[in-house]
This record gives sequence, C-alpha cells and structure tokens, in this order.
Amino acid sequence: MAKRLFVTPYRCTDCKNCEVACSFVHTKDPRHPALTRVRAYTLKNEVKSVVLCLQCEEAACQMVCPTGALERNPETGAIERTDKCILCKMCTVACPFGNIHFDEQYEEIVKCDTCGGDPACAKVCPTGALVWADEPIPDHKVEEQVEVKPLPWAMTMPAK
Repeated sequence: MAKRLFVTPYRCTDCKNCEVACSFVHTKDPRHPALTRVRAYTLKNEVKSVVLCLQCEEAACQMVCPTGALERNPETGAIERTDKCILCKMCTVACPFGNIHFDEQYEEIVKCDTCGGDPACAKVCPTGALVWADEPIPDHKVEEQVEVKPLPWAMTMPAK
C-alpha cells in the first residue's frame, strides 16, 4: 500500500502550522499563505479540522481540464498541475470539495501535490491530526480518522 495523508479531525487544534509549512514549501513568497494547499478551519460549532485535496480516483478537476494539464504522479498518486495549464480555471469550479484554487497574485492553479511524497504539513503537525503513513495510526480512534485517498464516488465518467 502506498503512503497517504491521514486526517484525524478531533486532533486538530487549528494551529495553522500545516498552512505555514505548505506556504514555505510551495509559494514564491512565504508571507502569502492565503492560498496554501492545505487549510485548517474552526467551524461554527468549534469543531476544528484540516482540509486538503482528496486526490480523487476519478477527479472532476482532471476530467474537465481541456488540455490534460492535471496528471496523476505514478509514484505519489497525487494529481499534479503540469505546464500544459492554460489557466482556464475550470478545475477550480469542478472540484466538489473546493480544494483547488487560482492564486491571483502569481496567476497559477494551486492544489496539494503531497510535496512529492514527503508532505511538509504532516511533518510539522504537533498533534498528529495530519499523518503521512501506510495505514491508519493504531493509537488514533480509527472511526474518527479519515484517509485522504482517491474516492471512487467523487465523480464518475459517463459511459462511452
């Protein structure tokens, strides 16, 4: 089994370390974390969680791309943007989870690429809310742990 990002929402404290780490790794200006590829949130009912690309099995972002600019990395399983991107932004509209964005400052599409298989967000998470592992962590409550993996139900291609 390939490594994946696992999110355990109840462990998240909304410290935003993941956002800062992502910003340092991916943005041209680390002081510009607004469109980081991972987001920590506190919802109205005080529930905290981390949200990032789910790397869907049949990804809507990938399906609507007119140039085929979003390709799955065979080593990491992450869907990555290539130089074929024409910035049409169709992928940002298609993602049912809102996890792909257009960075207006640098005019580029941004989404999680798992840092090439070594995600910075998981390295700096002090509570283990984000973990890069082969399988769920045994000491976490498995029923409250969410594996960030391709989701077969996210969107399906119409039959040809």
